[in-house]
Amino acid sequence: MILRRTVLLVEDESHCISTLEIAFDSDTEPRLAHTSTAEEALLILDSTEIAAVITDIHLPSMDGFELIARLRNQPRFAHLPILVTSGDPDPASPERALSLGANAYFPKPYSPSAIRRKIKELIHAS
Repeated sequence: MILRRTVLLVEDESHCISTLEIAFDSDTEPRLAHTSTAEEALLILDSTEIAAVITDIHLPSMDGFELIARLRNQPRFAHLPILVTSGDPDPASPERALSLGANAYFPKPYSPSAIRRKIKELIHAS
């Protein structure tokens, strides 16, 4: 049996979800799982082996910044690759995400293939 690595997408916009599902839709690793809230992402991460996280900044309830901070405050997630995608117009957002511990930041609109390449690079480096 082949163990496939899973990337968790935390996104609440359906067109962004669809775009990344297409980019990750193949028989090769990694596969993509999805949730629309940071709270649910934390529950999934506590019970499932996840290779990397892709998160939006603007999410219902808890935002992506808080999700990154909570993950980085847990030793078991200290090296979990985290990639941020966001349409946030604040020019300070990329720096804030990276300072909290994100490994990469992609402004929307982004290239889905560039996201997939970066995720594969981060997974193989960890």
